[in-house]
Amino acid sequence: MDRQHPEDNQSGAEALLATHGRSFHWASRLLGRQMAGNAAQLYAFCRVLDDMADGDIDDGPQQLEIIKHQLAELIDNRAYTPLEPHLQAFMMLAERTDIPLMPVMHLMEGLVADQKEVALQSEDELVQYAYHVAGAVGLLMCPVLGCHDRTAYKFAIDMGIAMQLTNIARDVLEDAQLGRRYLPADWVAGMSAEDITACAERDDTEGREVIRQAIMRLLVCADSYYRSGEAGLGFLPFRARLAISVAGRVYRKIGLKLKAGGVNWHQGRTVTSKAEKMTATLGALAPLLRAGRRNSHNAHLHIPLKQYLGAGYPQ
Repeated sequence: MDRQHPEDNQSGAEALLATHGRSFHWASRLLGRQMAGNAAQLYAFCRVLDDMADGDIDDGPQQLEIIKHQLAELIDNRAYTPLEPHLQAFMMLAERTDIPLMPVMHLMEGLVADQKEVALQSEDELVQYAYHVAGAVGLLMCPVLGCHDRTAYKFAIDMGIAMQLTNIARDVLEDAQLGRRYLPADWVAGMSAEDITACAERDDTEGREVIRQAIMRLLVCADSYYRSGEAGLGFLPFRARLAISVAGRVYRKIGLKLKAGGVNWHQGRTVTSKAEKMTATLGALAPLLRAGRRNSHNAHLHIPLKQYLGAGYPQ
């Protein structure tokens, strides 16, 4: 994406979402034109930050530092002009929908950390990483979906974390080949990314089983966050409630398919078909029947996030 021409128009943002965020694009059709457009613009901004961190944009890391500096100024209520074009487009959306700014900082921290060698040590680190790159996006999405209840933020974080844990479970081999090991060291007997890649390449039954068990544990962890995310659906307007329920079920289907196939992680990425997405969409109607309730949040899920969220949640 050309940094001089940020993707701030609705049609361009929706095209980007359709290409790179297919599961959410599937669900976003239920939102209505304006809300879907706002969600797509938010996705486009998060995507361009990711591309900057990856170096897929010329001078991307330097541009990311500029955005980070300018955003810090805005968070401290210090006027900063002119804004970097992508940040300017985002701020127009943020002001229109009342998006909190601090989660963007957390997102950028996670994206930058992804460019280094990744070898998480514990479950707490895993949850913290998932918050940075996905839970924070849940916080950003809340007001875009017409929800401004601070209690709902907790559930939005959890839905984002659940989806990211599913991504990790799906991409264990692909990530290992890139030198990244998101499975906690104490789940995989300290195996490195290189060890995981080697397991897939040779007939290492014992090593493959260690990773398989870790992925099973990861999917159990994801399910606890999915349950919390679904418990917060009652805070959303109906169309947003339906879309997020569908998005969650479609993502969760990846983990279910992975388990049904015996968690054969060494054979590569598990993907879902359109028919499976449709089945998951129909399955999303069940939690909607319970979604009128405004449930209390399981605070235990956020113990690893205290340093980021403190006693409250960003406004």
